[in-house]
Amino acid sequence: MTPSTSPSTDPLVLYGQSFDSRLLLGTSRYPSPAVMEAAVQRARPAMVTASLRRQGSNPAESGSSFWELLRKLNVPVLPNTAGCHSAQEAITTAQMAREVFDTPWIKLELIGDDYTLQPDTLNLVAVAEHLIKEGFQVLPYCTEDLVLCQRLVDVGCQAVMPWAAPIGTGRGPVNPYALQMLRERLSVPMLVDAGLGLPSHACQVMEWGYDGVLLNTAVALAQDPVAMAGAFADAVSGGRAARRAGAMAAQDAAQPSTPVLGTPFWHHSHA
Repeated sequence: MTPSTSPSTDPLVLYGQSFDSRLLLGTSRYPSPAVMEAAVQRARPAMVTASLRRQGSNPAESGSSFWELLRKLNVPVLPNTAGCHSAQEAITTAQMAREVFDTPWIKLELIGDDYTLQPDTLNLVAVAEHLIKEGFQVLPYCTEDLVLCQRLVDVGCQAVMPWAAPIGTGRGPVNPYALQMLRERLSVPMLVDAGLGLPSHACQVMEWGYDGVLLNTAVALAQDPVAMAGAFADAVSGGRAARRAGAMAAQDAAQPSTPVLGTPFWHHSHA
């Protein structure tokens, strides 16, 4: 995988590799491949995700045009194990993805509930540990559970990706307290993955100190996916800049923001 080479004073660093963008973008559910390509070009993401299960490992079966398009985008690909429901299925899919995409990177998805697509929190840590021992650079999709995320870090994950809300809901952060607590307690890079629907959601989690976001549905199903991809890219940058700038502390009472110089005119007129 070759990250972007343009200069950046504030790169996203994952597993020792630097990326200029803090936005990762999915490649499914777009109206057409052309729209997806244009959205990626507009957003200029650090990586694009691709599901081996959805596309199939044989380009002749799944349509070689998708694979050609991924190469044409010239953006690093982050394979994922979307749709895997068992530990062995996720491990096997990751191993296949490493061969097909020629990369050790993997977004680890292990689904425990079909309705919410909530991660299987009971088996996720063991699978992540297994893949890390096999040399994978694992980005685990997880919940905002603090203990779970700590365990993922303990077994070698150098970044974690908690959800904001269930995949595809677009509801934004449904548990702000837990997400903010998680950010305060863990020192590794964290990217919010799943559930963001609006650029303001992305800006907010970046203001909280998250290191990046991963999006798909919010862009792909927008009325204008290309414009929305740009809006999210701008929101991520804005939120990061605000975090680095340091926000003012909230006040309980109003504070005058306009300085008062000299004596008001009406004092003289009524003298």
